[in-house]
Amino acid sequence: MDGVNIVLAGNPNVGKSTLFNALTGLRQHTGNWPGKTVDTASGAYVYRGKRYRITDLPGLYSLHAKSPEEKVASSCLRGETIDCTVVVCDATCLARSLVLALQTAAIARRMVLVLNLTDEARSRGLRIDAAALARFFRIPVVEISAARREGLDALRETLRQVCDGFLPASPAVEVTDDADSAQKAAQLARKVQTCSGRVQPWRERLDRILLSPVGGWPAMLLLFTAVLWLTVKGANAPGYWLERAFAWGGAGLTALLRTVPGWLRSFLVEGIYATVARVVTVMLPPMAIFFPMFTLLEDFGLLPRLAFLADRPLERCGACGKQALTSCMSLGCNAVGVVGCRIIDSPGERLMALLTCSLLPCNGRFPTLILLGAVVLRCAAGATVLFVACALVLSVTMVLLACRVLSRTVLRSKPSGFVMELPPYRLPRVGQVLLRSFLDRTLRILGRALLIAAPAGAVIWTCARVQIAGESLLEFCAALLGPVGNALGLSGPILLAFVLSFPANELMLPVLALITASEPQFSAAQALCTALFCLFHWPCGPTVLTVYRETGSLRWTALSAALPTAIGSALCIAVKAASALL
Repeated sequence: MDGVNIVLAGNPNVGKSTLFNALTGLRQHTGNWPGKTVDTASGAYVYRGKRYRITDLPGLYSLHAKSPEEKVASSCLRGETIDCTVVVCDATCLARSLVLALQTAAIARRMVLVLNLTDEARSRGLRIDAAALARFFRIPVVEISAARREGLDALRETLRQVCDGFLPASPAVEVTDDADSAQKAAQLARKVQTCSGRVQPWRERLDRILLSPVGGWPAMLLLFTAVLWLTVKGANAPGYWLERAFAWGGAGLTALLRTVPGWLRSFLVEGIYATVARVVTVMLPPMAIFFPMFTLLEDFGLLPRLAFLADRPLERCGACGKQALTSCMSLGCNAVGVVGCRIIDSPGERLMALLTCSLLPCNGRFPTLILLGAVVLRCAAGATVLFVACALVLSVTMVLLACRVLSRTVLRSKPSGFVMELPPYRLPRVGQVLLRSFLDRTLRILGRALLIAAPAGAVIWTCARVQIAGESLLEFCAALLGPVGNALGLSGPILLAFVLSFPANELMLPVLALITASEPQFSAAQALCTALFCLFHWPCGPTVLTVYRETGSLRWTALSAALPTAIGSALCIAVKAASALL
């Protein structure tokens, strides 16, 4: 089959990735906030016997690129191998989208203009004369709603006719610079767009609260506290039943393997099965509740508003406001946050954001923090929520302090500007959110943990039985780390559990349970030190590797691991010293 090369271009948050997923059937992560796509994605679909290769570019506002991902997109659009360029515009904010459309039309050989989010535009009383737009550009214009899969058949047919030469799509537009594009885009939008309504008053009232420096932070904190409370409260019963189910399964597996040698039965049941069971019991209930709720807030449009609030504190600490977006990514996965730092223009500010990503708890640490609050500290659900919320506030505080220190020492740079579009509030499609968060986040992360947990269980079981000077290898290593662990207010086994969970943060408590061969027991001070070290210690293996790939420097990679470890160690030593005085 002959191949056709098609490129998707557009501003951030216009729905390019959603359209890409709808056309190709892939599951690139999408979200209602700018900056989600920081690299190109490729896929393909077959229509009427011909293969169409689709490239989804990072979002950009202009061909006069500044940031790395904008340079990638701009360079790709100027390439000679493109058969058709599809410019995706936001029908709810046409003037802004037309700036890039005008600039692309000046260089594209073939181009199709797509008006996305037309259903949302209609709900606001906005009407766009697509025929007038087509006459102006002298290219096809297709109206779609990618999220609802409306207009996709018309788009596929239009692309076929354009690429086969049956439909003229050579734009005739001349623009000189960004200023010229913005004048012309505003005039064109006024000609082709009419408005019979206004933005819903509740959106305006909500923004007055959430974007206020007085009411915004308390409102956001209350929202996240509510999410944490529902997570803690809701995870209790599923965790109990999972524990019962795995205990029943372990007994059944032991009976099934009664004829095999005892060492092999112990290896399979007490080593591999027990580790996997503990990981699932600890991780699955809170993740299955937390991720859907977090995704609902993301789709509703709250994360960009959180970034707006964080812009001024970050600026005062010498960082870039875009770091708020990468920090939100880090709450899901530190490695993703590291890659997301590409959206920051200034090399110094980008490196600062990259080095501080691991100061925020990723999804692998949230279940551990919740368990430390609920089980280890033996407190009620409300106190557990307060415990985790305080941990999150402490993390944000440390990010700000670290940025202030770095910006005045090793990463001095000229501050850069930050212009961010606030997306509209959109009522999330609950069914799609639940499915996406379960498949793309919960199951993916759980699967990654299980791939590591099974061999980790095998290694730990083996180490527990290899003898060195009359004691097991695990006991030997724990004793070796004992002085350092005790100095930090932890213990040798606890510190060893952190070391062995380097492949994935999710493994810390299950590994500790295997090392101690029982449910871990903590004193109050030791539990607090464990929580602090869980919050601030070296990043997991995938994050360290990602930092190295992004920087190409062993020195910066080492600093990214040393920074959170130094902070966590200092806090633990301070807590131990304070507890000794009480």
